[in-house]
Amino acid sequence: MKLFLVASLVLVTGTLSAQTDASSDSSYANGYYVERVKYFDSLHPIKKSIVFLGNSITEVGAWAEVLPGEQVINRGISGDNSFGVYARLDQVLAIKPRKIFLTIGVNDIKRGTPIDYIVNNYERIAAKVKAVSPRTKLYFQSVLPVTESVLANIYVKITNSKINQLNERMKAVAAKYDCPYIDLHPVFVDDNGQLRRDLTTDGLHLKQAAYILWANYLKKEKYL
Repeated sequence: MKLFLVASLVLVTGTLSAQTDASSDSSYANGYYVERVKYFDSLHPIKKSIVFLGNSITEVGAWAEVLPGEQVINRGISGDNSFGVYARLDQVLAIKPRKIFLTIGVNDIKRGTPIDYIVNNYERIAAKVKAVSPRTKLYFQSVLPVTESVLANIYVKITNSKINQLNERMKAVAAKYDCPYIDLHPVFVDDNGQLRRDLTTDGLHLKQAAYILWANYLKKEKYL
């Protein structure tokens, strides 16, 4: 009996340790992330702007050009995940943005982060926005589909099945915190549920023309 209890304790401790590691992923904080955050700190953006927040898919977007007439700020960082967004959220909220369009989660999937942990980060992000800048409107944008047949091996963990599961959970978080959920699949998905091949460079990242479609969709649906 004593041996059983010891074995059980070891098993539970190991499980908790693994959960702690997965739930406190700091792999986002590489040199590029640090330099990008420093760069953002050196700027003096106009308050009450519209912020696009996310990873490389956000960073590559020429948002100010595809949304002329709007005061738009790009806060995308290549390689970022939901942990990294939460870690720098104070910096974003300091300017009291009018709107935040959040697109994050695909790099979490790439790294094998359990969906429960990603969803927990969505909740932490939503709760912090509500607490720190309650007049800011947070929009949860769905994680975009991928073209699985052309993805490089480094993206092997990213599947549309996982993306769809995550988006369903994201939608529930958005409803819980009274945040609009924007399903971008009507813009980007083909008849087979894949990212449209004509809109992607590598099955994951977007061609510049895709951002025009994205911006037009946001305007058509009255999010902007």
